[in-house]
Amino acid sequence: MGNTNMDLVQMSDAAIVEHLGNFLKHVRIQQNKTQAQLAEMAGLNRWTISQIENGESITLMSLIQILRALDCLYVLDRFEISNEISPLEYAKLKKQQRDRVRNKSINPTKEGDLGW
Repeated sequence: MGNTNMDLVQMSDAAIVEHLGNFLKHVRIQQNKTQAQLAEMAGLNRWTISQIENGESITLMSLIQILRALDCLYVLDRFEISNEISPLEYAKLKKQQRDRVRNKSINPTKEGDLGW
């Protein structure tokens, strides 16, 4: 299929919804579940399952319920926010740490203490 990410960028919203429906249907069939069984597991009605599998839009909440029932919440891992620091911010942080160490070594005594 090539670069899936690029394919998705070029697809219309309706085509992406259809792609999602095909994925869910594929997983459901692999797990040997009927639409009715999946609907019961997800707490939805069978019509909702049929709707997404046929390329119709559903609510985000319904999608999450279906993904949970299929044990496919891993597809949401891409939404994880990592708290990585940029190289520029890291350099600034290191400079601040060096400045604090330098200031302590220049004036090692407490305020008011003459060091005697």
